[in-house]
Amino acid sequence: METRKPSEIPTDMEEVRQQLESWRSAHAHRSRIPEELWGSAVKIARRHGLYRTSKTLRLDYANLKNRAGIPTSKTDSASAFVELLGGQRLPECVVELENARGKKMRIHLRGMEAPDLGLLSRMFWSSKA
Repeated sequence: METRKPSEIPTDMEEVRQQLESWRSAHAHRSRIPEELWGSAVKIARRHGLYRTSKTLRLDYANLKNRAGIPTSKTDSASAFVELLGGQRLPECVVELENARGKKMRIHLRGMEAPDLGLLSRMFWSSKA
């Protein structure tokens, strides 16, 4: 496995890396990392990026991402959930959908029932478009 030379690692990241290595050498494998060290790692990830930080500090990417709360894609930061109750007639509204591949669908509703919208959106999300 290739590791970066200390001179290629930013100073603040190197300090946290050394703290983690020191902690790891004094504790049993698979011990929980203290919250203080996780907090330092989160600050580094926000400054230098999730992937680079998790790789350099030898931390689980998904765990670091969760703790940092950093969105990794456009859909992570722009997604919203809207509940439409079945059987209700909607007077008029516009719904815009965008899938992970960037395809967009705009639905202009006039007097449709909410289940009709559910069927349309399920078809859109499951399409290979």
